[in-house]
Amino acid sequence: MKKTLFILFIAITTLLLSCNEQDKKELTAQQIVDKSIVICGGERYPKSTISFQFRDRKYVKEHVGGQKILKRIFKNDSLGNVDVKTPNGFERYVDGTLVKIPDSVAHAYANSINSVHYFAYLPYGLNDPAVRKEYLGKIMIHDQAYYKIKVTFDQENGGDDFDDVYLYWFNTKTLKPDFLAYEFHVNGGGLRFREAYNERYVNGIRFVDYKNYKPKANSGSVYKIDKLYVKGELELLSTIDLRQIEVTRDNYN
Repeated sequence: MKKTLFILFIAITTLLLSCNEQDKKELTAQQIVDKSIVICGGERYPKSTISFQFRDRKYVKEHVGGQKILKRIFKNDSLGNVDVKTPNGFERYVDGTLVKIPDSVAHAYANSINSVHYFAYLPYGLNDPAVRKEYLGKIMIHDQAYYKIKVTFDQENGGDDFDDVYLYWFNTKTLKPDFLAYEFHVNGGGLRFREAYNERYVNGIRFVDYKNYKPKANSGSVYKIDKLYVKGELELLSTIDLRQIEVTRDNYN
């Protein structure tokens, strides 16, 4: 009997030690993103029609024939404009009529549409094929621990701004991305830091608004921008607010 109890004690101790060792292991960047996507919307992202108002324009994401269709809808001189980005390219319709625009302009419009939709559905886009993720460690922001993850893009399928660097801070308790930052190179380049607020779930998908900051000084490293935020050395540029959000879960059981 004593031998049996001893063996049972050893087995339980080994199991507890194994669990403790597992807990000590850091999650990988991929694991953090995967868990976050599930928490923030999961399979609802690719299987829902989503629309929202951003500033004076309406944005719509839908799926037609297995393809993702991104739209931007607005009025210009009382004329109804619908910009459509598909895997095949960009099209503009004015009062229902397809109009021809220069390729360079169409390219810029397509990038603009994609950018607004991309930020609206984070963290979902962080598993796109061109994305490369790297775990940079655990850091503290306002007494809360965060997983800090670097995101870069392959040149192939990475878009015009494939050389930009993004950072995301995932709350270690909720696994939601509370902050993001990026270094960009167009128009003279610069750094931006976004703080998520006004979190809400619409039909199972998480949406947030952002406070958009830049460093008070013109120089700095995107890798240290979280320290500037904590020290109060960022200035507020704008807020990015999504309104009239609608999610139709019509393509899955």
